[in-house]
Amino acid sequence: MQGRWRAGDYSALFLRLALAASFLSAVADRFGLWGRPGEPHVGWGDFIHFTAYTERLTFMLPTYWGPALAWTATIAETVLALALLIGIFTRVAALLSGALLLLFAIAMTFALGVKAPLDYSVFSASAGAFLLANCTRYKLSLDEMRCGRDK
Repeated sequence: MQGRWRAGDYSALFLRLALAASFLSAVADRFGLWGRPGEPHVGWGDFIHFTAYTERLTFMLPTYWGPALAWTATIAETVLALALLIGIFTRVAALLSGALLLLFAIAMTFALGVKAPLDYSVFSASAGAFLLANCTRYKLSLDEMRCGRDK
């Protein structure tokens, strides 16, 4: 963990942690960790409701793709969150996070209208992830420790 901290280092760390926490929170909701379906502040509450939401967002695809897409999104969000959290392959994780969030925002726009992804800041999160992918270093990350050994 070399070098002094710059202002951008704090922003990049905060962004890494915020994206990871957001992904993990959404995954936790799908498995009922934030509460049951219909309770206050619970988006889905179980995987059945999340799958139905996935099918709603991907209305242009065959319905039988719903469970596979729901699981794919869940696995992707979990892997990306962990990569961002510990800072491993951070640039790739940030780029893939931005792409996943952008796809989600576009799907929300077509299925629910543009207000939904704007209200939930999905475009902003996507833009932040793309910005994170352009950082030159990632403090407090495994990437930084790995690069420090190479020097």
